[in-house]
Amino acid sequence: MDLTLVLQFWTVALLLALTPGADWAYAIAAGLQPRSVLPSIAGMVAGYVVVVVVVALGIGALVTEYPAALAVLTFAGAAYLLYLGVSTLRARSAPAVSADAAVPADAADAADAADAASARTRFLRGAGVSGINPKGVLLLLALLPQFVSPHGWPAPVQMGVLGSLHLLDCAVVYLLVALAARRILGSRPRASIVVTKVSGVLMVLIGLGLLAEQVVPLPR
Repeated sequence: MDLTLVLQFWTVALLLALTPGADWAYAIAAGLQPRSVLPSIAGMVAGYVVVVVVVALGIGALVTEYPAALAVLTFAGAAYLLYLGVSTLRARSAPAVSADAAVPADAADAADAADAASARTRFLRGAGVSGINPKGVLLLLALLPQFVSPHGWPAPVQMGVLGSLHLLDCAVVYLLVALAARRILGSRPRASIVVTKVSGVLMVLIGLGLLAEQVVPLPR
């Protein structure tokens, strides 16, 4: 692989991960909940693993060749973002609880059990945010091939390595976003409620934007 191309892609991928969007909104909402953020972040990374594998195997190109398949993916992604956004807006917000906070033993055991039961749900929600994302598929589909060297490893292997760098960027950035939201806003109940609602609104707006792109044809 061409090291220059790898570094160029890593820079572009980092800038993309630093761009606020649905992933940021979900990471912030996860950070403001009194639970571990790791299942949510791991879910988002797992969703992008699927996208990278799809693109590396060439399946993403087939999706773009069939408008109906892309439309179904877009509608599914939009509907999922709308569901998460509305759920975030309707959820009762609570400040994050520090690990050393004094709580009764029975309450702590009950909280641990509830958290373990919801970890899988949060993981799957995070995977849905990134995995059912037509923007992410199209972006990686257009981006990855541009940084593949004509010499050396097979193209799918190179795209897999480049995609792994993108996964690393996403994992670090989204984890820092979630932890920063928890640290800065966790002790400010009013501010955390406002930011949580804003995150929900952003997810709804992004979902509506995806639907509008399908319903309203763009001018040529």
